[in-house]
Amino acid sequence: MKGILGKKIGMTQVFSKEGKLIPVTVVEVEPNVVTQIKTVEKDGYEAIQIAAFSAKEKNTNKAKMGHLKKAGVEPKRFLKEIRGVNIKDYTLGQVIDASIFESGEMVDVSGISKGKGFQGVIKRHNQTRGPMGHGSQYHRGVGSMGTLLPMHVLKGKKLPGHMGHELVTVQNLEVIKVDLENNVILIKGNVPGPKKSLVVIKTAVKNPDKIKEKVDLVFYEVESPETTTENADKKVNTDVTSEVEVKEEESKQE
Repeated sequence: MKGILGKKIGMTQVFSKEGKLIPVTVVEVEPNVVTQIKTVEKDGYEAIQIAAFSAKEKNTNKAKMGHLKKAGVEPKRFLKEIRGVNIKDYTLGQVIDASIFESGEMVDVSGISKGKGFQGVIKRHNQTRGPMGHGSQYHRGVGSMGTLLPMHVLKGKKLPGHMGHELVTVQNLEVIKVDLENNVILIKGNVPGPKKSLVVIKTAVKNPDKIKEKVDLVFYEVESPETTTENADKKVNTDVTSEVEVKEEESKQE
């Protein structure tokens, strides 16, 4: 088991050399720092705590500052625990980057889903509405509240309420590319959460050893406006030269 913290940037699409379109989510992964190593003797379980994304000292409380100073780490915004790791492979203050994952590896991604606010039963629980004619007098209501005998709403009844903004994990996603130069990981499919939200990428629980065949991607370089202008000028000059040559040949033939 291994994991890293990242920030969801958004979705895009890439193309393989076979011409296949692959929808991917771009996750920014700045270098993470190990801020604590928990052991069975001291804490009752084994885990590592990692921190990511720099924060201002004035925005960090004293408790977090003291905790991070023990590890010799600058103020960080996010701290998360990763359990099930081999703590012997980590040291306090160690830096972890996106290279711990490779293309084709299967991962689970966790994040806080988008908040939808207060919603009714149709949107929240996918219930159906009543007839929309004026005579029905029932359109988007909750429906029956239960039997008469208990004289109260039974526990577990699907009712309107707060929707979204909860921890969601999407399992068995494939890592398409790890870009160390730009500190991003391209993950096939969608991951929970809005843009710029924190996500945790961990080894897939159901397929920890599965590695798919690496996908060769095709990238296109966009020419700068200056280069495009130079190419256009060269083309114009070439066209003018060719026209002059044609006229000279015609005059010789005459």
